[in-house]
Amino acid sequence: MRRVTFAVTYPAERAHPIHRKILKGSVVTRMELLGWGPTASVTSLVWYDAARPVVEELLESVDIVETAHLVEGDGGTYAFTIQERFGLDAAVLELIGQARVAFLPPVVFEASGVARFEAVGEQAALSEFHDALVDELIVEIEHVRPFEQRPATAGLTDRQRAALEAAVDVGYYEIPRAGSVDDVAARLGCASSTAGELLRRAEQTLVTSAVETDGPQ
Repeated sequence: MRRVTFAVTYPAERAHPIHRKILKGSVVTRMELLGWGPTASVTSLVWYDAARPVVEELLESVDIVETAHLVEGDGGTYAFTIQERFGLDAAVLELIGQARVAFLPPVVFEASGVARFEAVGEQAALSEFHDALVDELIVEIEHVRPFEQRPATAGLTDRQRAALEAAVDVGYYEIPRAGSVDDVAARLGCASSTAGELLRRAEQTLVTSAVETDGPQ
């Protein structure tokens, strides 16, 4: 079993309507699809790297969004949304539906046109999916690693977990330290102050949990 990080580049005409707005120069430069369902009418959870009024204006400008409930957090704004239809390109949706791999959240959409996501599966299935995807979009494989079943760490948000994973990838926790908070921020596509805050909160949660679990009996 392998866990592969894909980065695909969408031309504007094939991008999701909200992603298309970001490509045109919105104040929002990054959105992360954290949770979704098998039908368009299921509530999705998306994080945007902007303040609530900015995100509200963005979503109101896109007719695909029927309802949205916004909550500020993690240096940006979370949006619980219901769409009238799936907004992804039809050919890509068909490819995803036929793939023999599983997709892990988040799916990250950036102002550069890149959408980044992880897929898990056997080598043959991942290769088959990659070959089909290359026929549709510009594709880069960023990471390949073994897939391991890991228990969820209670208390960590998806953004905090993403920050920790980015920190490990850039060598932030190596001895001696090989990466910086700026490197983590670059990987996440956010300000250094936001990356630092995410790491501190994640570390606080993990340390507190470890002390409470492993402390004196």
